[in-house]
Amino acid sequence: MAWLILVLAGLFEIGWAVGLKYTQGFTQIGASIWTIASMLVSLGLLGVAMKSLPLGTAYAVWVGVGTVGTVILGVVLFKEPVNLIRVISVLLILAGLVGLKLGTTSPGPSDSALIEIKKERS
Repeated sequence: MAWLILVLAGLFEIGWAVGLKYTQGFTQIGASIWTIASMLVSLGLLGVAMKSLPLGTAYAVWVGVGTVGTVILGVVLFKEPVNLIRVISVLLILAGLVGLKLGTTSPGPSDSALIEIKKERS
């Protein structure tokens, strides 16, 4: 479930990254509200996902999902250039995300220790 929440957080990151373009320096009220709301939801979901995923993995996947989605929407919405180097770069990011997913067991060692400390305090 943490992975699903993390991907959802990444999707909201795409929402706020693209939203920033539409805010025109936060002068457009509707786009600004959407962007700020997306930021809050994205960070909140990231925090929830980090309860059971290792910090480095969760953060890297969150940023990676946001990066890939933002690049794709930049091409679709803003006619940003598509060239071989950009495509290969996005594919490398996707490969890194898959590698992090395959290489991560949940919870991570440091997270297990934190969970135990928390249980002892309760």
